[in-house]
Amino acid sequence: MSNELTAETKLEDVVVQWLRKEAEERDGDVQSVAADLARDGCVSGIVDTLVYYEDTVLFYGTHKAEINRMLAELLSCAGESCPAALFAEKWDSEDPLALDQQNQNLLAWFGFEEAARRVCNRAGIEL
Repeated sequence: MSNELTAETKLEDVVVQWLRKEAEERDGDVQSVAADLARDGCVSGIVDTLVYYEDTVLFYGTHKAEINRMLAELLSCAGESCPAALFAEKWDSEDPLALDQQNQNLLAWFGFEEAARRVCNRAGIEL
């Protein structure tokens, strides 16, 4: 529990850079930034690079393998097999392979938030 942000993956590196940048605007308060992200999520617009579909779809495409790996891990831990189990009515069940932007948007936000949770957990930052 060193409170040092470290990345183990490319996606986590993006998250660490964002956390550091946002914390600079709050006198270095990473805890506050992480808590806001955990409470409000990407849907709130807190991550200004993940607001529009064109950005979230690109982000998902760039980090697809890693996001899908994290999703598979969480589904397995939950004893589920379908993303709708995690995303409920937000998941477009007519697009089970996330080929369209709505589900890719959800997965981009999920990936960013889950990577942030993992980075903060390793750093000992309570969410």
